[in-house]
Amino acid sequence: MEKFTSLTATACPLPQPNLNTDQILPARFLKWPRSRGLGTALFADLRCDPAGNERADFPLNQPARHGAKILVAGRNFGGGSSREAAVYAIFDHGFRCVIAPSFGDIFAQNASKNGLLTAAVSEADAAELADAVTADPGRNVTIDLETTTIRCGNRTYRFTIDPVGRNQLLNGWDDVDLTESFGARISAYRDADRLRRPWANPAKP
Repeated sequence: MEKFTSLTATACPLPQPNLNTDQILPARFLKWPRSRGLGTALFADLRCDPAGNERADFPLNQPARHGAKILVAGRNFGGGSSREAAVYAIFDHGFRCVIAPSFGDIFAQNASKNGLLTAAVSEADAAELADAVTADPGRNVTIDLETTTIRCGNRTYRFTIDPVGRNQLLNGWDDVDLTESFGARISAYRDADRLRRPWANPAKP
């Protein structure tokens, strides 16, 4: 997994609340292998009408939003089922950070394990950010994970993230890497346990 320390990019506003994982990636796409391009199915039923034509008023379809790496969303983003593929779809579409007032717990956990930052801000700050990038699609937003801040124009916002997820993103660690980071402590415990409970360890042939 790539490290995430800071990012400066344009942002796409999608302030609708309660966008769940089935809206992020509809269930019929779960049978797709990731190699097929889950990013193309992101928000499929919101982006397109029943005939499959793109809705011109949906933010992701607007040319000015192409290439945006930051999504400014509404509260309870990613609630619903635990499908990890919803995170894949967002990441593979090109987004590296989602800013919202709150996130589904499992979605946020999956995100940090796959290189996607979930930055939680207040309702007022999320609305202000959405308004700013709506008014100026070319405006850059800077996310700094070290300082947990967001800069947009002359405004700076604080965001929160689970400390474990923040640590994994900053170091580019998956769960195995996180466990291995405690290697010295694990070895020390194992050595001390052998002395404390010699009977618990099988004898060497």
